[in-house]
Parts: sequence; structure tokens; C-alpha cells
Amino acid sequence: MKQPEISILLPYRNAASTLQECIESIRAQTFEDYEIVAIDDASDDESSAVLQCFGDSRLRVIHNDRPGLVNALNLGLAHCNAPLVARMDADDIMLPQRLQQQWRYMRDHHDVVLLATQAEKFPSEHIREGYREYMRWQNAVTSHEDIAAQIYIESPFAHPSVMFRRDSVIAAGAYRDGPFPEDYELWLRLFHSGHRMEKLPQVLLRWRESATRLSRVSDNYAREAFDRLRAEYLSRDLRLSGRNIVYWGAGRITRRRVKHLQERGFTASAWIDIDPKKIGNVIDGACVHEPAWLETVSTAKPFVLNYVTNHGARDIARHYLQRIGYALGEDFLEVG
Repeated sequence: MKQPEISILLPYRNAASTLQECIESIRAQTFEDYEIVAIDDASDDESSAVLQCFGDSRLRVIHNDRPGLVNALNLGLAHCNAPLVARMDADDIMLPQRLQQQWRYMRDHHDVVLLATQAEKFPSEHIREGYREYMRWQNAVTSHEDIAAQIYIESPFAHPSVMFRRDSVIAAGAYRDGPFPEDYELWLRLFHSGHRMEKLPQVLLRWRESATRLSRVSDNYAREAFDRLRAEYLSRDLRLSGRNIVYWGAGRITRRRVKHLQERGFTASAWIDIDPKKIGNVIDGACVHEPAWLETVSTAKPFVLNYVTNHGARDIARHYLQRIGYALGEDFLEVG
């Protein structure tokens, strides 16, 4: 049997209500040289029966004997025959050109290990304002340079939109299980391994929002889990090496998030805040200054970690830092 160009890695659990629409969107692709590796992750509904109705020789169903998403993903990855793996979730919809566009780009750019696409959340009535802002940000982060500069804000990719080189991901350790979001941890690990990741500037995935999706019900996707994971990888980032660290944001909630990085040895040489009530305070032995203090530093520039999460305030801080000569990704990073 000829090796397909793309393996579509599709784990599912109790997805009978959405699987048909998902598979139909795959079968409607303009690119047809693929296999679907569907992993039944302990379903007890009619999901498998839905898949059997298609009678498509390109579709294989594999049962996961060790239930859990990470186990399902790694089991499926081991069964993928193609050099390129396209992730897909059972409740999402591919637009017809998705596989063609990603396959062509990765064929022409051998240095790209992972390629995502822009995504559109649906149905619109279920999308909260915060998630609309997240999608606006995520869809704007497309180039390798964008990703390198902003990877600590949030996960820059919709997981079911990515295509990656199978051997590179397996060599990097595949998916890892732990008290963290498994997809974001993989993106951070690939980034720290020096792999190039990009995103096509087209919406090629419709990404379903629901109250039961894993990121809403699992502690692995809680704010604390993201904070710990970001701190772990930030502590390894060579851009921080040998620099005095200044934290932007001296409020109580921000200090709690910063603590994860401080515990890894990154103590503050100073804090920045715009609240007059905080200016002059001392936190963990370091003084709180107003932003203009940065312009008075006569020694080497400190490295600024901006922990402000309000999108408008984060933008103001970024524009200020850039105006005084700080380069995003070189002299400062933004942390979600």
C-alpha cells in the first residue's frame, strides 16, 4: 500500500453528535492523499458506529486501552504512516483547502516543523468576549518571529489546526502527560529545541466552542497550570540569561504569578507599576518604580517581563518600551 502524504490524527470520546460533520469536512478536502487515524478514547456512545457508516478505506479506528487524551494522541501518532501529521478534533470542521494549503507550504519550506492555520470559533453565540480577544491575538501571531516573541502570552495555535513533521515531534518526545495543557507544553518544547513554527494567514479551521470541552473542565487547563508551565520554560530561555530582571506589574495577583519564576532563581532587580499607591514600595527587597525609571538606568538594560494581562494595558506598556528603545523578544517579553 502506498504511503499517504498526510496522516490525520483524530482522537475522539463520545463525539457521535459531531463526528459526521467533522469527517464530511475531511472528505470534502481538495487534497485527497491522506489517511485518518481515529483513536477511540473509551467512548460509550455511537461514535464508532458513525465512523463505520462512511466505509472509507482511508479511515482506521484504533481503540485506546489506556484512556486519556495524551495516551490517545501518542497511540495515534505511533500508527500514523505519513511524514506529515495533521491534528483534528472530532467536533471541529476543516475548510476545503486546509490540507492542500498546509501540505504545499511544508513541501516548499523544509525548515518548518510545525504549521498552524488561523481559526474561527463557532457557534458565535457561545463565544465570550475574552475568547474573542484571544482569537484576535492568536490569529495575528503568524510568523516565526511573532511566535518567538509572544509564545509566553498564551498558546499561539489552535491545536486541531496544526500540521507537523511526525519524526521531528517523536524525536522531541511526542506529547507529554502532566499537570499542564499538553498542546502548549509541546509548542514550548519545540520552540526551546530550536524548531521553526509558523502559521498560515488564512482561516482554514472552524473551532467549536462548548461548555464540555477539555479546556473548560480539566485542571490541566486552569490558570495556575499555565502559570507554572510558562515559568518552567521561561526559566530556561537564554534571552534572560545574565540580565537583571524587572517585572512589570506589582499587584497582588501578578506577584502570585511571578512567584513561579522567582522560585526558579529569577529574583526581581526592580518592579514597574503605574499605580501611584504602589510606587516606592519594596517587594522582596526590590523597589517599585514608575515606567520612566527605565529611562534613567545608566548600566546595561535590564530584561523586562511584562506580566500585565489586560490587553489594552499590555499594548500601552509594549509601545512605551519600544519607544524608549527596548526590542520585543530581545529586551522584553510579555507573559500571559
